Amino acid sequence: MNTSHHPNVDALLSHGCHRIDSAEARLLLAHVLEKSGAWLLAHGEETVQQAPAARFRALLEARAAGMPVAYLTGRRGFWTLDLAVTTDPLIPRPETERLVELALARLPPGARARIADLGTGSGAVALAIARERPQATVVATDASQAALGVAMRNAVDNAVPNVEFRHGDWLAPLIGERFDLIASNPPYIAEGDPHLQQGDLRFEPAIALSSGGDGLDDVREIVVHAGGHLVAGGWLLLEHGCEQGAAIRVLLAEAGFTEIATERDLELRDRVTLGRSP
Repeated sequence: MNTSHHPNVDALLSHGCHRIDSAEARLLLAHVLEKSGAWLLAHGEETVQQAPAARFRALLEARAAGMPVAYLTGRRGFWTLDLAVTTDPLIPRPETERLVELALARLPPGARARIADLGTGSGAVALAIARERPQATVVATDASQAALGVAMRNAVDNAVPNVEFRHGDWLAPLIGERFDLIASNPPYIAEGDPHLQQGDLRFEPAIALSSGGDGLDDVREIVVHAGGHLVAGGWLLLEHGCEQGAAIRVLLAEAGFTEIATERDLELRDRVTLGRSP
């Protein structure tokens, strides 16, 4: 056998680990071969045919150039979901699971609550909440029709039926309706922030990342109008950057919210600020 044309799994991974992170190399090879990570570990001597080996090398090149792994595989895990990912919505991130946890803590199991997820993107937050609270109704909005298409596909693929998707900017599709809880992971990076030119952010939709000179234009829009869409005692939860908690607490107080608090993520960074409608 000529291994230059037909390398085995271990040889491909060895090459890949010289280019990118080893865990990412394994994920990309598993994707190409349509196998699990456990299969790769158990079949290191397995021969890989030329075509999949070439596809793997092409993915390595793209990742080495900075393309996000989620865009290369078209998938990303979030909560208990397996989500399709395209370049239209943001890539779901582990820290956003904190937003889901805090929402669920305010939604008793079995309650027929009404929840809104603003700027749903891939549907990650809406679908995670809806899966854990099957008696609840979740309405998910997004200004991007393309992103909503991804979210609707994810609802079908993950068999989560209790989510309704609506096209429109933030609360605009919710006229005349009130909810027990509103959650959102809006854009919160300041325009011109150098982080926008680094890492995965370079490839993600700018409209879903940045919002005004201080990053809080969309947060202000949500806070000003959310009270009119919450029942008495309803909750508003907002994900944000690690240095924005104090500013958002002020916005919530000015809008009349009570029980205002900022919660941290697993890395002990401010991540979600919340308040209760009077």
